[in-house]
Amino acid sequence: MIKVSRGARYIAIEILCSWEERHLPLNQVMEQHLANMALRDPRDRQLIMSIVYGVIRWRGYLDWVVEKFSTHSLSKIQKKTLQALRIGIFQLLFLDRIPASAAINETVQALTDMKQPRWLSGFTNGILRSVDRKRPDLPHPLVAKNIDALPETALLSHPEWLIKRWKSRYGNAQAKSLCTKNNTPAPISLRVNTTVTTPSALLAILRKEGLNATAGKYCPLALKLEAYNGPITAIPGFADGLFQVQNEAAQLVSFLLGPLQPRKSYLDGCAGLGGKTSHLVQMLPSGSRLVAIEPNIVRIKKLKENLARLRQDTTVTIVEGMLGSLLPHNKDKFAGVLIDAPCSGLGVIRHNPDIRWNRSPDDLLRYQEKQIHLLQDAEQLVAPQGVLVYVTCSTEPEENEEVIKKFLASYPTFTLSGCREQLPESATCLVDNQGFFRTLPGQDDLDGFFAARLIKSNEKLKMQNAK
Repeated sequence: MIKVSRGARYIAIEILCSWEERHLPLNQVMEQHLANMALRDPRDRQLIMSIVYGVIRWRGYLDWVVEKFSTHSLSKIQKKTLQALRIGIFQLLFLDRIPASAAINETVQALTDMKQPRWLSGFTNGILRSVDRKRPDLPHPLVAKNIDALPETALLSHPEWLIKRWKSRYGNAQAKSLCTKNNTPAPISLRVNTTVTTPSALLAILRKEGLNATAGKYCPLALKLEAYNGPITAIPGFADGLFQVQNEAAQLVSFLLGPLQPRKSYLDGCAGLGGKTSHLVQMLPSGSRLVAIEPNIVRIKKLKENLARLRQDTTVTIVEGMLGSLLPHNKDKFAGVLIDAPCSGLGVIRHNPDIRWNRSPDDLLRYQEKQIHLLQDAEQLVAPQGVLVYVTCSTEPEENEEVIKKFLASYPTFTLSGCREQLPESATCLVDNQGFFRTLPGQDDLDGFFAARLIKSNEKLKMQNAK
């Protein structure tokens, strides 16, 4: 059923409240709210997204402002009122194109439409008008003036535990740079679908339509769109399957499974929505086959839709289930297995600003346990002399090198293979001295990724050598 919209601020408050209550990924909550809603104005969708993502991105600073002007602590403020205050303050301090009167009045009206008590609407109105009056004197994280007055959690708008962790590992300057990059909206990266077009041809199409498109720095299939604010579906070539939206760092890790051999079988063990699956299809030699496994039925539906749009739906065998479900039935081993493991996602905060507020230090070891279990299942599916590639979009050692260290200690038939030889020449600089592929968030607009490439030895040969 199509719902009638109650206004952009009203919807933004609902989305933010739902996100905090349900602890789901923000894009999932957003999609659920907007999928069947008839907006009053088509432009409202972009305004809602701008407000919601902006509020979450700058929540640390916005809450500091609320506390500065409120006589109540954050924990004492009613949930819808707090979200309305964040939304109003964000508009006043970050969205110059919205007049202050509209930012205040429309936000307060949203609370009224929600049938909130009159005194709460008045409380919100009073704080927003005070913030507006004091705006010239307020320290702002994007303005050099008076920023020393801001605590780091407000200036950098990241949880204190994460700021301390990155300072300890990277030093103060680089930790602050990481947080700053995370607070900057990223350009859109495209991976060209070479089964139907070429990078130069798609680049020409995009530029002809007036888009600011450039070639990627590290991956020959990558194109970058600067300052594009429209829907992905409106980018020229989307409906024709000419590209997949995918960060350049994510594009590079698929190369690590190579070189793919003719008439061999390969497995994408954590297919998700199919970003890496569709890239592997482009790389697949004649006579080879690709199996993609995914346990979530909603993601499988979108995986199939993506492959169909890219004209690749006939070249992949999709299996619904966990990786371990293949073990009793799959007698044939795979020449290569890609494990894009579920992780904290702390390397992709720039694209998903909600991640920073949904994670805690305890999550890292919880993810590590799942990651090691995935590798234990995956190793049984790798043929002798086969390749096992482990990938995360995390910056944290617990999910990256520590996982590989523990795995190799338990499975001596696997050895670490450097990533450099499989990457394009332009990307070899992204491999560290241990042979791991590693990128940092914001580094030339890359997301934070980690990857390790492992080779399974011939077990019989290894036993003979041991004798």
